[in-house]
Amino acid sequence: MAETGTPRVAVYIDFDNIVISRYNQLYGKAAFSRDRARSHVPSAAPEGDEISERLQAARVDVGAILDYTSSFGNIVISRSYADWSEPVNSAYQKDLVDRAVDLTQMFPTTKAMKNGADIRLAVDVVEDLFRLPDLTHIVIVAGDSDYISLAQRCRRLGRHVIGIGVAGATSRALMAACDEFSDYDDIPGIVRPVVTRTPRTPAAVESAAETSSEETPKSAPKSGGRRRASSGSSPTAEAPVAQTPPRIGGLFTEPVFSHRDADDLDDTDDETADPSGPDAQRAATELLVRALRLVHAKNDDEDWLLNAEVKNQMIRMDPAFKEKPLGYRSFSDFINSRSDLVEVNPDASPDGRRLRLRELG
Repeated sequence: MAETGTPRVAVYIDFDNIVISRYNQLYGKAAFSRDRARSHVPSAAPEGDEISERLQAARVDVGAILDYTSSFGNIVISRSYADWSEPVNSAYQKDLVDRAVDLTQMFPTTKAMKNGADIRLAVDVVEDLFRLPDLTHIVIVAGDSDYISLAQRCRRLGRHVIGIGVAGATSRALMAACDEFSDYDDIPGIVRPVVTRTPRTPAAVESAAETSSEETPKSAPKSGGRRRASSGSSPTAEAPVAQTPPRIGGLFTEPVFSHRDADDLDDTDDETADPSGPDAQRAATELLVRALRLVHAKNDDEDWLLNAEVKNQMIRMDPAFKEKPLGYRSFSDFINSRSDLVEVNPDASPDGRRLRLRELG
């Protein structure tokens, strides 16, 4: 049963917008289009392929976005809009499905590759506002000025609107239309990769063009547009799933895994893993630190945090979290076992503010 009085959050992600904006932020204006990154298939590319490396460096951390939005309350709706048949988007499917995000398919309807995601997203938001009157927060992950009217309407209907976008690709008017706006790079856990904006070599440009032409069936008409080239095969089935870097990396150092490293990662289901083993303990520690950082960010005027608000944030981020399967009788015992990372205020009352990250002390 939902907590009484707990804010209820709906998250809507214009996935094409955020992926393209991030890529262009790192590699320059129109780089996504120039590199033909939309239809690039990593599995068909040679070793050391430059576009694959760029896509990996510009990879959007879906988990960090959802963790951040959960700091506003319980996420009751999360939807992402894109053409999921495109390789650049299908590479994120596992990340999104694992976080219970609904994937809304948006096929292009014009030769200009417009898929109407902004209209569909806006229609869904307005419908949800009237269908679910207990929604308190609306999160729009996009930077397009098309969402200004939507943000204004949500506020007019009494909802708290949070925007998340990529710096340099977000309308200032959209920022002003929201109650709060966060740059993607400012979200806790996000580390901006160091990239060098070097012009692509002629060989790399030629390779991208050859890859694009190879994807087009011989019988395809010339006027069909490059999006139709993928209709003869299933990019979703062929493209390997790119693995989100371990969240602990986002806290201290963010390792970058290419698509070739995905098979080397542990793929064990949580249900079969030892609930009190080292992997579970490490995951719980990472969850605790992420929760502390998010709650500290929301309460930057408070040096110490309440046990209850930290635990509630951990449960919002991972509803499966419980301290007893990990071998602890209480949440306090769990906290005390992480004393190298978490400081407990010995002078606080049992109901007072007692916790903080040691690095913040």
